[in-house]
Amino acid sequence: MSNVVKNFFSLLAYRCLLFAFSPFILLTILIRSINHAEYRQRLAERFGILPQALKPCGIVIHAASVGEVIAIKPFVEQILSAHPEQLITITTFTPTGSAQVKKQYQDKVQHCYFPLDIICCTWLFLKKLRPSTLVVMETELWPNIINQAANHNIKLLLINGRLSKKSCHHYQKIKPLVSPCINKFDYILCQSKDNQENFLALGAKQETCLVSGNLKYDINITEAAQNKQLELAQFINPSRPVWLVASTHPGDEDIIIESFKQILAHQSNLLLILVPRHPERFEQVATLCEETNLSLVRRTAKSSVEDNTQVWLLDTLGELMPAYGLASFVTMGGSFSNIGGHNPLEPALYKKPIIVGSDMGNFKEVNQQLLSANGIIQLPNNDNPTVAITKAVTELLQKEENQQLGENAYQVVKQNQGASQMTLSYLEKLI
Repeated sequence: MSNVVKNFFSLLAYRCLLFAFSPFILLTILIRSINHAEYRQRLAERFGILPQALKPCGIVIHAASVGEVIAIKPFVEQILSAHPEQLITITTFTPTGSAQVKKQYQDKVQHCYFPLDIICCTWLFLKKLRPSTLVVMETELWPNIINQAANHNIKLLLINGRLSKKSCHHYQKIKPLVSPCINKFDYILCQSKDNQENFLALGAKQETCLVSGNLKYDINITEAAQNKQLELAQFINPSRPVWLVASTHPGDEDIIIESFKQILAHQSNLLLILVPRHPERFEQVATLCEETNLSLVRRTAKSSVEDNTQVWLLDTLGELMPAYGLASFVTMGGSFSNIGGHNPLEPALYKKPIIVGSDMGNFKEVNQQLLSANGIIQLPNNDNPTVAITKAVTELLQKEENQQLGENAYQVVKQNQGASQMTLSYLEKLI
């Protein structure tokens, strides 16, 4: 059987599978909308029916959620600077990502949701926007839209490519479906050598699958972030030590709160700032704090954090990065279970000592670089996480020299910047 025929049947099988599961995809969105009303809004865009005001014939850049939107900012700003005439449409899949695009760029770019990868939805999407180039980020491998784009001679670029060994193993089971999709890309630009090897194992071509570095290193503290930090600082006593726990998931808060209560026994003025990853959990986390008899102030209350307040819940969007500037040290949520952790580079940019749990699979290379530079504390896998983090925080509170951890982390960030410029150079080859 020829490769053309194999590819045809592979794509046909995928389309049949996705069509069968499409009601469940939509149901997932509707279930999320129960606690997060934004998921019920702009549903037409999910089906490829876009606002008439959107202009065609530019570049479409897909960044699924908040983290990806933040990560592409230096890259997008370089495009806008080098090619001010270029029309850019940024798509997301989550409402929080959508809000971040609007906040980050205002009217500098167009924005809409990315469609469900169903043939009629993706056809409508591409028919409306008619992009010259479709740029997707990390592991956004959607065969229908990628195949349709290639058939319409739309250039395809995968940037900041990330494919863990675990994900690669799962994809190997459906390699006949995935490989044709991967080989539609003009270039695949990977975060690291490990990621490149995993893409190659799935059938990517050596000459077009390259290492460009990680866009997430190309961050800086903007004037807006500095102003927001000053605004937030007015609410707390600057003499208090501050433990900021970022991007928490279910289960994280239980560990942190139990540890925090133990630490309060000998560090009564410690302030805990909690920042849940998903807005729909703000109320749940607030209730948990109250049920464990911790005094709480919510950021949305716009009230000062008194000296006897124990927890400040940052129940807002877009304030996490400037809040790092207020912290004495930071813990990244999502690293205590099977979530894979969250980006430690932003607190590193603020020169903050960072503690993470044993699971940093989403940032394996970044975490390893920070560990090698003595720029992060990672808790061991075989310990009770509450005991381990209590010990780590207590030591940070007692040792002034631990500030060197933050300086080491900062140097890792600065030494690895430059991926945005390389990514732009490959985009320019296509446009």
